[in-house]
Amino acid sequence: MQRLRYLIQKEFIQIGRNKAMLPLMTVIPIVQMIVLSLAASSEVKDVKLAIFDQDKSVYSRLLLDKIQQADRFVLVAMLASEKEADAAMQEGTADIVLGIMPDFEKSILKEKRGTVQLLVNAINGQQATVGAGYLNVIIQSFQKEVLPVPLGVGAPPMLELAIESRNWYNPQLDFKYFMVPGIMGELATILVILLTAMNIVRERELGTIEQINVTPIRKWEFILGKMIPFLVIGMLLLTVGLTVGKLLFDIPIRGSLWVVFAYCIVNLIAVLGLGFFISNISDTQQQALFTTFFFVIIFILMSGLFTPIESMPKLAQYLTWPNPIAHFVHVMRSVLLKGSTFTDVAFNFKITAILAIVFNTLAVLSYRKVN
Repeated sequence: MQRLRYLIQKEFIQIGRNKAMLPLMTVIPIVQMIVLSLAASSEVKDVKLAIFDQDKSVYSRLLLDKIQQADRFVLVAMLASEKEADAAMQEGTADIVLGIMPDFEKSILKEKRGTVQLLVNAINGQQATVGAGYLNVIIQSFQKEVLPVPLGVGAPPMLELAIESRNWYNPQLDFKYFMVPGIMGELATILVILLTAMNIVRERELGTIEQINVTPIRKWEFILGKMIPFLVIGMLLLTVGLTVGKLLFDIPIRGSLWVVFAYCIVNLIAVLGLGFFISNISDTQQQALFTTFFFVIIFILMSGLFTPIESMPKLAQYLTWPNPIAHFVHVMRSVLLKGSTFTDVAFNFKITAILAIVFNTLAVLSYRKVN
């Protein structure tokens, strides 16, 4: 235990002497969380809309007025021909072109239906899908207003259903509530894995690790002595993130923080093991950096932070199991927003504990100690 204490003390001293590491652990994560929380949003606004009205009737003007009242669209052009509509899509000046067919009003009055055409620029898939969805809702609302279902004499009364929606856990649909908890877990994990991946290989390049290799320190003592300081740093990062998230974004904390910190410890142990394993198998800091980025990019893209895991193919969903960031994001959102208990996230604890055992075993076995 005395050797372990000296190793921990030495690691803290080494971290304190590294002037580049202190801002990396304090200022940069806070700035990143603030910027990402404000920038990362799937909400679509200011969809560029061009309109090609071939009918120019009272009903077509009513539809256009209803669309212009929505704050989701920016009317960029009133087109006069199909050629102009095609040019607007090809040049990218419009995200959506709404075409109102000739005899639009006559079809509504005589046949009880009208025809419109939507041309959607699908290069930006999210802008196209969400923007077209907004426009479809407006058109359906217009349809209900101009095509009321008449009740004839002797006809059975029609049942009118009133649908009321309630959004659980995030009633105002504030996207920051959804993103900030996930970003907290992501930043803590990425920073810790990056620092640990650079740690041992940096000492190897400087030659200081040779002084440790000639001591009777065991492999597991060496890894544990380096792990504990970074575990403390990761916990401090999470604490700072929770404080900033509450003060700046008023993120709700409905569940127990003990569950959050308990899972953070398990997750960071797993991530630290992976970071030390990368550091052990790398010969230079550049190799360690590239290898870390390889894992980090995959972890982020398959974490469910930006794309729901449930929307991924089945094979990709299974591949998220060994992803510590995916479990961290899920636990943070579940506990903070839903008030989930330990029982609700026990599966994430189990999988992450298995990852911790596997990664740290690899870290210990891969450390090359030469006496």
